[in-house]
Amino acid sequence: MNNTNNSLNQEQYDAIVVGTGISGGWAAKELCENGLKTLVLERGRMIKHIEDYPTANLDPWDLPNGGDPTRETKERKYKQNRSGYTTREEYQHFFVDDIKHPYNEVKRFDWMRGYHVGGRSLMWGRQSYRLSDIDFEANKKEGIAVDWPVRYKDIAPWYDKVEEFIGVSGENLGLQQLPDQKLLKPMNLNCVEEHLKEKMSATFDDGRVLTIGRTAHITEGTKPGLGRSTCQYRDRCMRGCPFGAYFSSNSSTLPTAEATGNMTLRPNSIVHEVIYDDATQKATGVRVIDAETKETFEFKAKVIFLCASAIASASILLQSKSERFPNGLGNDSGELGHNIMDHHFHVGARAKAEGFEDKYNKGRRANGVYIPRFRNLGGKTEVKEFKRGYGYQGGANRSSASELVAELKYGPELKEAILKPGEWNVNLLAFGETLPDHKNKMYLDYEKLDEWGLPTVTFDADFGENELAMRKDMKEQAVKMLEAAGFKDVQGYDNVEGRAMGLGIHEMGTARMGRDPKTSVLNEYNQIHACKNVYVTDGAFMTSAGCQNPSLTYMAFTARAANHAAEQIKKSNA
Repeated sequence: MNNTNNSLNQEQYDAIVVGTGISGGWAAKELCENGLKTLVLERGRMIKHIEDYPTANLDPWDLPNGGDPTRETKERKYKQNRSGYTTREEYQHFFVDDIKHPYNEVKRFDWMRGYHVGGRSLMWGRQSYRLSDIDFEANKKEGIAVDWPVRYKDIAPWYDKVEEFIGVSGENLGLQQLPDQKLLKPMNLNCVEEHLKEKMSATFDDGRVLTIGRTAHITEGTKPGLGRSTCQYRDRCMRGCPFGAYFSSNSSTLPTAEATGNMTLRPNSIVHEVIYDDATQKATGVRVIDAETKETFEFKAKVIFLCASAIASASILLQSKSERFPNGLGNDSGELGHNIMDHHFHVGARAKAEGFEDKYNKGRRANGVYIPRFRNLGGKTEVKEFKRGYGYQGGANRSSASELVAELKYGPELKEAILKPGEWNVNLLAFGETLPDHKNKMYLDYEKLDEWGLPTVTFDADFGENELAMRKDMKEQAVKMLEAAGFKDVQGYDNVEGRAMGLGIHEMGTARMGRDPKTSVLNEYNQIHACKNVYVTDGAFMTSAGCQNPSLTYMAFTARAANHAAEQIKKSNA
């Protein structure tokens, strides 16, 4: 992939894309394939597919401390460490240093970030579900926040396009709340999961169903990119997949964009401002600081795509002040930085499954089960205690020698224990929708600057009464489903980690779409209402959250917006 040099500072591009993650990669691909000379700016370092996945093929015994984070790592990445996994030795090189990249909290907010080419597309959970009209219509029907300016029919063709390109495996169910998708063959449920599925179907009459997760893994054939092939069932995905079996920008969209000859990629480029021209009422380019040299640049383009992540894109817009936009570019409504949403989780139930001791599973399936939303969909599904709903992820597995007690970690007892598999365990982990709320916000602190002299982000956001009421049901229903299957030692849980925003790593809503410029930042094509050559297509645009993992929706909206931008440029050049 091409790197720019300083002489390109003066070059005029058709498009600039800020960010290289899930959304940025798709923006780059679509713009380049439409013939636009596109500059792609990434604030972090270069990551080359395969070459820069240093832990991809390491076994546990190859890692210091078996992969557990060192004391130094925990101290430097004290907020990243809240996740419980991002600071492990096999992953931590893909997550930021909290001392180098600080942020502030009025209320706890766990902001997990990866600053490098590919962004969090290298480490994402890969669960890929569509939103439905139940989601797109909910705000309007309930009088909450603002109405989405689109409906499912507007986005469905773009979901199709994205799924066919990236490769999503799973099972279609014909559910109104979870639209069918363009899916590759599903991964298999194991014997305990099949048992749970059957017992759920026989016990509950409110439409709840268990299926294998829909995940962005190739399970048959190949997909475009750098030698992308089928999943090897290694379950080492967050280290970077050398087979390209799961979707990432590095293995898929960015190489496709580069193949057009229209992409210029510049890592270590911190975009901090979009330049606005009062005379033309358009943006003309972006201001950039080189992350390594601290040099400053301006790059110019006809159209700009902000895909830096919900918080980072909002931060760039808030810093983009002018006479026309004294409170940040596109912030006529005062909603920029507000309405932060994330999915709340760390609530559910676990149990032990007996009677399956003669069975074991083969391979390390990088996927789990999914139980789609079954609350507030009409009829028997309605509940009065809360609005919207939730889904479950999880599954069953068989514990192994890791359960050994210290006294048995030598001699013949160790050998016998290693050869004898442990018991089957089942876990159902709920992910609930968060309602948009203007009070949930992030803002900039110009008193606390980072090493590049830029203001740091402060979070003041929390889950509300609706989410807390929902959590009771999330726990209770998980317990009921596991008990219905006859599992033993069923234990519900609601961990405190799930009661602070951020750990879902699904930040959304800081520059929401809407029909009215007085109450929203973006229009139906992700354009800033009052500056239409700036598009925002990461999680910032989300008007409501749904309970489904949102990345597939970011990609579909990005593809749609990029094609809209290309059409507008071609029209203006005609």
